[in-house]
Amino acid sequence: MKFGIDRLLAEPELLKSLKGKRVALVAHPASVTADLTHSLDALIGEGVNVTSAFGPQHGLKGDKQDNMVETADETDPVYGIPVFSLYGEVRRPTGQMMSSADVFLFDLQDLGCRIYTFVTTLLYLLEEAAKHGKTVWVLDRPNPAGRPVEGTLLQPGYESFVGAAPMPMRHGLTMGEMGHWFIRHFGLDVDYRVITMHDWLPEGPGQGWPQTRVWINPSPNAASLNMARAYAGTVMIEGATLSEGRGTTRPLEVLFGAPDVDAKRVLAEMEHLAPEWLAGCALRDCWFEPTFHKHVGRLCNALMIHAEGGFYDHAAFRPWRLQALAFKAIRNLYSDYQIWRGKDFKYEYTEDVLAIDVINGGPSLREWVDDAGASPADLDALAAPDESAWREEVEPLLLY
Repeated sequence: MKFGIDRLLAEPELLKSLKGKRVALVAHPASVTADLTHSLDALIGEGVNVTSAFGPQHGLKGDKQDNMVETADETDPVYGIPVFSLYGEVRRPTGQMMSSADVFLFDLQDLGCRIYTFVTTLLYLLEEAAKHGKTVWVLDRPNPAGRPVEGTLLQPGYESFVGAAPMPMRHGLTMGEMGHWFIRHFGLDVDYRVITMHDWLPEGPGQGWPQTRVWINPSPNAASLNMARAYAGTVMIEGATLSEGRGTTRPLEVLFGAPDVDAKRVLAEMEHLAPEWLAGCALRDCWFEPTFHKHVGRLCNALMIHAEGGFYDHAAFRPWRLQALAFKAIRNLYSDYQIWRGKDFKYEYTEDVLAIDVINGGPSLREWVDDAGASPADLDALAAPDESAWREEVEPLLLY
């Protein structure tokens, strides 16, 4: 089984296509070959004329811990090439940045979730490449969450850096496939190529993530395959006052953490409301004390998600619904609880909109949680048609 970077390095015809070209690499810490050599080192080692590199959110080195912590441009100390930040003064490549290369290799490991900002970084790169007559290759990597689709489509007017276009939270595509969708959806005229993976089986062993490859954090808080599977649900906690586990060793692998919420009571209410939405994983009540971030230094009760080992059922696990159900149970048990962060919290540079609505691409999930009369069937009625429409829309673009 080979990722796109491994195929590029192993196939002389692919390398020959880059001969005489100035090449830029968009990468982060998980941009490695099968033997764990970073793609930048591997490409230069093979004689590719890499003239610049780009780092997404959290930086090329992956050293920026939290959201909205910017990275500065720098010069690579080994190769002397510019390293441009796409999460600093700009999030869209400038004309000067685009002039640094002819071919842009996009080699970012994604999590299969709309809100993970590497998706939007790909769109911005494609749009700027179309304007400046540049070529983009995606060196494809697995979607560790696999093919399942879940969530409502982003509503017009709610576009942001964590919501590039009308797609569901859990989109089921690889970055190579997503590039094709962006080009079709936005009508982009760009020289685009996907270096596909060999023998990636999205429904085979590992259910999206090949068992022969180790997990490397694509961002500081994406610390495990379990997190990648849960993220399309747990990321919503970033719009809540509840803790998502930042400041612990297992961030974004809990449904919530709080000093004033009884996790066992919440779990019982979830089982009462929609037991079928708890399928595909195990939930375990636990405790943690964050060393930074929300509820720092306070003992929090939480529900830990185990979408792994013998507890994991790929077809049954629905993290977006699971997280929504946890919010709903908390609202039912603690009717006056301030679940949502207010408009004074500016999420990913947005203004005058609640973070939970930015994350979900509209207010419908929050309104469902806060409506005492709304049932799980009502949320299903909102999401199911969008999920079905998305599957049908992207089916012709699937490469695997």
